[in-house]
Amino acid sequence: MLEEHFDVVVVGAGISGIDAAYHLQKNCPGRSFVLLERRERIGGTWDLFRYPGIRSDSDMYTLGYSFRPWTDPKAIADGPSILRYLEGTVRDHDIGRRIQFGLQVKSASWSSAKARWTVEAAETATGEARRFTCAFLFMCSGYYDYDSGYTPDFPGRERFQGRVVHPQQWSDDIAYADKRVVVIGSGATAVTLVPEMAKTAAHVTMLQRSPTYIVSMPAEDKLANLFRRWLPEKLAYGLTRWKRVLLGAFFFWMSRRNPAGTKARLIDLMRKELGPDYDVGKHFTPSYNPWQQRVCLAPDGNFFAAIRSQRATIVTDHIESLTETGIRLRSGEELEADLIVTATGLQMNALGGLRLEVDGALVQVSDTLTYKGMMFSGVPNLAHAVGYTNASWTLKCDLTCEWVCRLLNHMTAKGFDQCRPSPTDPAADPLPFFDFNSGYIQRGIGLFPKQGPKAPWRSVQNYLSDVWTVGWNPIEDGELRFSRHSDAAASHEDVSGATQAAMRATG
Repeated sequence: MLEEHFDVVVVGAGISGIDAAYHLQKNCPGRSFVLLERRERIGGTWDLFRYPGIRSDSDMYTLGYSFRPWTDPKAIADGPSILRYLEGTVRDHDIGRRIQFGLQVKSASWSSAKARWTVEAAETATGEARRFTCAFLFMCSGYYDYDSGYTPDFPGRERFQGRVVHPQQWSDDIAYADKRVVVIGSGATAVTLVPEMAKTAAHVTMLQRSPTYIVSMPAEDKLANLFRRWLPEKLAYGLTRWKRVLLGAFFFWMSRRNPAGTKARLIDLMRKELGPDYDVGKHFTPSYNPWQQRVCLAPDGNFFAAIRSQRATIVTDHIESLTETGIRLRSGEELEADLIVTATGLQMNALGGLRLEVDGALVQVSDTLTYKGMMFSGVPNLAHAVGYTNASWTLKCDLTCEWVCRLLNHMTAKGFDQCRPSPTDPAADPLPFFDFNSGYIQRGIGLFPKQGPKAPWRSVQNYLSDVWTVGWNPIEDGELRFSRHSDAAASHEDVSGATQAAMRATG
């Protein structure tokens, strides 16, 4: 079997993996590394999803990288524009030569005696096994299943004579012009699909069990465009990025500090978009507070415009069953449809489904505690990049990549080759990894590590706080156990006891 060794193996060549590659090249120039990508193209989410209107649900001044200015006039960008941005990043920083495509990583096994990971992968085209070894493993594969999204088992689905498709499986042969479309769901994907499909469909109905918060936002940031016209590119981008970070942080802070007031304000904004006669109470008044789930964006109010034009409608009800011609609701109403789009969420998948072993023992990620939201208790020399739930994904990934490089350089300077997070005070009552009640999060939360009650075992979902705690705090904080190859056996014995205690505490 072909075996290759690198100092660092990065799994994934999407927005996170490309970020990791840039930082490794810049901050750890002496290290060898490779990106293993399951697909045949870069881009991850932005190459996989092809449904109508696919776009960012965050502004591109924060979803974009800190090191590469977003220069397109649109702050809320469509999928193809984002993919071009990623392709440009790979091209301009010569990252393409680091990527090996068509390789699905299956397992990783750590040896303390050798201070290295053995990573097993399979070629997606042939199934042929490939093996890689590395000193550090960096997982940048996101947190959802690329194979399939989540679709409930709707009664009567076999009777429906039209087509049922999940947005994750969208293909070019799906026609919806002049057809009656029902989009099931009320999250970001549904809010994206409805106005785009309404442009050419006979009619689009968004069928939701419960409402969500939807905020109209200008597709272009006029101040950002003004900055770009008069200021150097990097300065203009930096100012806009920090403006967006601070506004987002303030909105989230207000949502937590005054949830009732924030909820009333958001509902009032939606009422102004739809007019005084619209039943906002039924269709646009969520049962939860703002930012207990993501707040959806409507660029230039396109979602509300589709409803005002009567090319799209919202129905709030539950499905009783699918019929030959559409959907029967519990209320007795029937929705006729030629095409049903199940925008019903993602399937969560921790570490891309990787089988993980440490010194021959199988590791259940759900039995560990997360260190700074990026490492696992008792698991050495492994980090994973997971973005924020309440802000742009890339903000946290940038910090994670910078921190990993700091860690690697610190280990080299001190002569360490192993680093294991090990809590000095394991949490008796661990918290979930995500503090969010979205359906897809709740379905998959059991796959992810737990959190402790305080830093660094608590991931606070706060960029401003993380800039300090992740970006500037010393690497050695008493919660990371470092060792050298010569004393690997002693380190393993010492840490194993602490790891087992942490796992017992997390239940």
